[in-house]
Amino acid sequence: MRRLIFPLLILFSQLSTALAAKLDFVWPTPNKAWEQGRGIEDFIQPTVSGDPESGVFGCVRSGGTQFHEGLDIKPVQRDRHGEPADPVFAAMDGVVRYVANHPGESNYGRYIVLEHPGLKPAVYTLYAHLARVDAGIRPGVTVKAGQEIALMGHSSSGSIPRDRAHLHFEIGLRVTDNFEAWYHGKKFGNANEHGLWNGMNLMGFDPLDFLRQWKAGKVDDFQQYLDRLHPVVRVRVVTNRVPDFIQRYPTLLQKPLPMGLVGGWEVACNATGLPFAWTPLSANEVVGQRPGSVEIVSVDAGAVHAYRCKSLVKLRRNGYEPGEDLEIMLQQVFGVR
Repeated sequence: MRRLIFPLLILFSQLSTALAAKLDFVWPTPNKAWEQGRGIEDFIQPTVSGDPESGVFGCVRSGGTQFHEGLDIKPVQRDRHGEPADPVFAAMDGVVRYVANHPGESNYGRYIVLEHPGLKPAVYTLYAHLARVDAGIRPGVTVKAGQEIALMGHSSSGSIPRDRAHLHFEIGLRVTDNFEAWYHGKKFGNANEHGLWNGMNLMGFDPLDFLRQWKAGKVDDFQQYLDRLHPVVRVRVVTNRVPDFIQRYPTLLQKPLPMGLVGGWEVACNATGLPFAWTPLSANEVVGQRPGSVEIVSVDAGAVHAYRCKSLVKLRRNGYEPGEDLEIMLQQVFGVR
């Protein structure tokens, strides 16, 4: 029965995507600089370096070796004590999935995660370093685009000075429903305080790059944006498992599932390791390959070299093998060990 239901869900999802209206997006703070077409120095909060690029998405910190997974949006209002006074808004219609009210338990500090089930794929948005969460914002509550959900701050398990207060904003995909088992298996030595909405189970993509393309009319929605991503690494995994990731985001499928059992997958990842395009393989396409085996099919070596803050592949005598960041994604998505 599952083999019949899942293809029907995919077809329905694809039809829904084709009929969907253009995305309605609201900038998550009162800062109007991006909407007005001004430079990032007017809306991005830099690190202590003072370089606005250090507050955007990507390999932007520590000389390009440290990854930052969102946008750090600076305040436009402060109270008489110098604390940020900007409200934080839901960027799109969605559902509150998680509220972290204990800032000492995460580098995100106090944070909210919304999921957007009306979109294809159903991305999450994350709002971090909050001073407070508005009353009534709790898991399961529906919110509208532009609705106030919190107050900007500088909360963190580390130390963010008041003069560099900001909203850390992310858009992305949740990796696995089996995160707790993966986390426990890693023996980190401390409890997972945030369940499925732990930052290690969230993979963001570049919000500013998406918004620029959306504003320019090059894409209407997230699926169109993901379809345009550049495949930096393609990896083949031999397994008959259909990961919950692709069940959650069926519009990432590049073709229908084969009749009978899936034999494996070829997955295209962008420069950060986000698995954005999934091609199912039939049993005949993986004949002679060991179940559970992982093979790097192709690599854009220039892009891998340029994106130094991520380890997607390692070059060995016999070719490429998964690097640390790609291994983590495969472990979480496929249960590969």
